[in-house]
Amino acid sequence: MEPALIGTRLASAAIGPLLRKLLAGDGPGAGLTGADRPVRLASLLSFRGEKRTLTEKDVRKLAATLVARTCEGPGGPPFPPDETEAVTDALAAHLLALGDLDMDDVQAVHLGPRALARRLRAAAPAPDGLAADSVLYLDTATEWACHHILEFFTRRSSFVARTLVEQTRGQAALARKVDALAAAHPGPLAEDAAFERRYLAHLARKHGHLTIHGIDLRDTREEWPLDVAYLSLEATGDARDPDRDPREHASVRADLAPAAHERILLRGQAGSGKTTLVQWLTLAACATPPAEGMGYLHGRVPFVLPLRTLTRHGERLPDAERFLSAADCPLTPPDGWADRVLSAGRGLVLVDGIDEIPEAERGRARDWLRGLLSAYEGGNRWLVTSRPTAVRDDWLARDGFTELTLSPMTPAEVATFVRRWHRAAGPAAAPYEQRLLDSLRTTEHVAQLATNPLMCGLVCALHHERRGYLPRGRGSLYEAALSMLLVRRDRERGMGAPYGVDLDEAPQIQLVQRLAYWMTLNDRFQMARGHAESLVAEALPAMGLTDHAPDQVFAHLLHRSGLLREPTADTVDFVHRTFQDYLAAKALVDHWDIGVLVRNATDDRWEDVLRMAVGHARPREAAEILSELLKAADAAADRPSRLRLVLLAATALGHATEVAPEVRAEILRRTGEVIPPRDPDEARELAGAGRMVLELLPGPEGLDERTAHLVVVAATHVLSDAAVPFLARYADHPSLGVRAQLVWAWQRYDARAYADGVVARLDPTELRLQVLDDERADELLRLGLAPELLDLSASVSADRAAAVLARCDPRELRLLDHPPGGELAPLGPLGSLEYLALPTDAVWRTTDLPEGVPLRRLNFLSLPEDGLAGLARYPLLGELPYLPEPTPAVWRDLRALPQIERMTFSAEALTDCPEDVVLPRVSFLVCYGGGRRRRGHSLDDVVRVFPGLQLLYLSGGTFDVSRAGDLAALRVVRTSSVVLTGTEGLPSRVRVSA
Repeated sequence: MEPALIGTRLASAAIGPLLRKLLAGDGPGAGLTGADRPVRLASLLSFRGEKRTLTEKDVRKLAATLVARTCEGPGGPPFPPDETEAVTDALAAHLLALGDLDMDDVQAVHLGPRALARRLRAAAPAPDGLAADSVLYLDTATEWACHHILEFFTRRSSFVARTLVEQTRGQAALARKVDALAAAHPGPLAEDAAFERRYLAHLARKHGHLTIHGIDLRDTREEWPLDVAYLSLEATGDARDPDRDPREHASVRADLAPAAHERILLRGQAGSGKTTLVQWLTLAACATPPAEGMGYLHGRVPFVLPLRTLTRHGERLPDAERFLSAADCPLTPPDGWADRVLSAGRGLVLVDGIDEIPEAERGRARDWLRGLLSAYEGGNRWLVTSRPTAVRDDWLARDGFTELTLSPMTPAEVATFVRRWHRAAGPAAAPYEQRLLDSLRTTEHVAQLATNPLMCGLVCALHHERRGYLPRGRGSLYEAALSMLLVRRDRERGMGAPYGVDLDEAPQIQLVQRLAYWMTLNDRFQMARGHAESLVAEALPAMGLTDHAPDQVFAHLLHRSGLLREPTADTVDFVHRTFQDYLAAKALVDHWDIGVLVRNATDDRWEDVLRMAVGHARPREAAEILSELLKAADAAADRPSRLRLVLLAATALGHATEVAPEVRAEILRRTGEVIPPRDPDEARELAGAGRMVLELLPGPEGLDERTAHLVVVAATHVLSDAAVPFLARYADHPSLGVRAQLVWAWQRYDARAYADGVVARLDPTELRLQVLDDERADELLRLGLAPELLDLSASVSADRAAAVLARCDPRELRLLDHPPGGELAPLGPLGSLEYLALPTDAVWRTTDLPEGVPLRRLNFLSLPEDGLAGLARYPLLGELPYLPEPTPAVWRDLRALPQIERMTFSAEALTDCPEDVVLPRVSFLVCYGGGRRRRGHSLDDVVRVFPGLQLLYLSGGTFDVSRAGDLAALRVVRTSSVVLTGTEGLPSRVRVSA
């Protein structure tokens, strides 16, 4: 058998609990108050010392189980069957040799699994006369056992704490030794370290500022320090399951997502902050000390790979050694440096802009990415960014990528951005800050525009530049911004003509339009500088500007328009994709290239171009573009394509200044054909049409529960305050799904308006109310709401959390993220609590829980530091959550909880239960099996530990139920994935059902 197949079987999740038996339990802390000496391996083993729980015979049985596991499945046994006993004895000898090694746990972890396996083989008696296949199996099995054992060492709380202490103590000394060694023996190590210092400093300078794309006001700088200007946005997972509970809609800080996910595909609209996030992650990896919460990037080496730069001349995408040169980094790394960084798992690979390369090239980009992932598998962090519709939903799913989508800015985030912008703009901007904040709250079209950082910055600049006046609509906003950037800025600052050129606004727009037109038609977001200069030179005679030197005109556009930039010495692009789309749309309308627009309507990169083209067009032209879109929808081969084109026409309609009534009516009629939506995907697509879709969505009258829920999903994704009165129509709906979706949407709208219009009217029966910040907490207290089911976020301050809990005294409480204020103290006053869910990373003790409450269910993933026995003071607590790997100490704690009647375990966990533990009160058991045993999981342990069992729910795997008849009465329920054996001769009192 191939070593890889042996390794696959030994790496399975079912092997871990078996090997865990070799190790003794531990306590928390770093051991600083004890002898403060290394923890020897012998003291960590369950078959050594005074308190051993395993004998050498038990270790031999464990080895036999491991050998049996890897002999199962396709491919045949990995060694001659007649050598099974000899292989088992040899593997047991290797495992027992752990107790003879003269080293501590930290040294063992530093050795790694392969070297530790060699030590074990050397310490154990050499096996005699084994075949080559048996020797190969024995070596592979020992190494995989070491993988699991070292993993257990690193999970011990005392190991982690003590390692951190030792690292802190030794870091300075180690640095001195390394510097001395590098000075005495210069080589790759010293060369790499020296280069990395230069490289990180270069990245910090390059990415350490956020450009305010040309909207530099009088006496203000064009760039902000990124660590001051950066605004952390939220990203959400992609909820594709139509039956998913909307209450489980989870979001994370986008800049913290790579801490939890090694591979991320991040989607976001133009201007949503994707590239700024890439800059921030780069800066955070370069910073010493790291910014708050960003310590997980410390020691990582960023590789910033903007795809439009890598492919601008049609080159092959680079291998690791060409990352820096392809991304125009002027530094030359030592030979093999990038390969060494990525092989060590220290890389932070940031691939920006899948959507900015032609669709035909995206498959090639994915193959390139897969090649890198295959070459550098472990430890590195990977982030790929894209516009939402540029690639399909599962584009990188099989490569292990988590898909996240940047959320639109919430009102609170917009307010934060506005305040920061006005502080950076200087004292002259201060009088306009509050006026703009008021406009964002009261003027709908302004709030609709300011939903991402780019548009928010434009709104701030124009509001200040026009002394509190803002144009209406997106097109008018861009038009005003172009006027400010191209003409008024330099004139009002008295700049004169620094490049010898003084052009009016119209010719400048014509020239930059020409560049945008060429890039869009040729599926490019950069162009060679020489080509850009030639396009400008060709246009000047037709514009009557022959007295202007082409090179001076181009230099003026490049350096003074605020729209163009030079990413390298020989390339030109627009400062932001949105400006290119806007200007290309204007050029397409001027040339009346309607066929080009419609032919590309299904290309995600043309969606904004088409919408903006309708905004530029005169009434007759807009009507023609929209009519052609509807014809294309009629010719589409499938419903999703038809839906997309109809909705594109509907969203483009919102940009039109004037459209013939019959065209508008036809679009609304066609949109009505896809309303109500059929599934959550269609619901979200409909929301993309903006507030106009609210006029088409039906009211609750006569709708079944599922349709009503989908309508509410669509409406709650329309980011406009106009959605609030529409959603209020559903506030009296009896469906729990509808009411739960309405509760989830509270975070998306003004806290008070939504609370008054929707939340206050919801039937609270079985409804879980979410309080995600202090604003919502204040509204709950103001309205006097007292939900019995409550979710409380970590974003709620400790005093507000205490006030909410005191007011509500909920029957069910879920603490999200981590406890408010970092502790469980606010739980003290509760008196009605029946169900409590602790956050996944909670560090807690049973003494933290409130006294005297009728607690019936408690959900947790981390065991309490003081053990489970303290739960005995809750006599109504009849159910415990899934306990994945209970130790013998945990099993003995369970004996102190006679009130527990329902439990959930894996079949493997039951084999760890000590012989003296019997739980006669448990009547309902959920048991998960891995299905890796040839004969299946026996019910021997179930019968022994749970003699009063009445209902057994089996999920996954093969189970031998021949012992089920030993129980007085039992009903066995199984999922479709369960195989039962031993059913012959079962008494009639044992009922088996699917």
